[in-house]
Amino acid sequence: MLVGCGVTLLLERSLSRILLGVILISNGINLLIIFGGRPGGAPVVGVTEPASMSDPLPQAMVLTAIVITFGFTAFLLAISYRSWYLDGDDEVPDDIEDQRIMRRAARKEVSAVDFGEEPPELDPEQLDAPAPGRRGEGPG
Repeated sequence: MLVGCGVTLLLERSLSRILLGVILISNGINLLIIFGGRPGGAPVVGVTEPASMSDPLPQAMVLTAIVITFGFTAFLLAISYRSWYLDGDDEVPDDIEDQRIMRRAARKEVSAVDFGEEPPELDPEQLDAPAPGRRGEGPG
């Protein structure tokens, strides 16, 4: 549930929601790693018998992941604050290349070079070509 909600928030355009999504995904993955380890006693030599010790590797991995997530969260907070300070909101704008692609798609231009001689209406590789008509239907 945590990872699913985190992915949903990660796909939003607001940096604060992206930040919450990263935190939820991190916590979900950390829980998955911890519950994937072998249960047992504390992995301390001399306190617990070696046969009944829990596996220390998942614990070390989660501890490392928490530190990395903390650093990444601080970085996203700094980016979010800077965006809010400059623009008044934390909305992620469209990239210049994305805007160019959207304009070309609105004009129904070909986005790739086509070296075939057939017109776009008859080209089976053309993604923006109109759907073929039914048999017996002529143009117009």
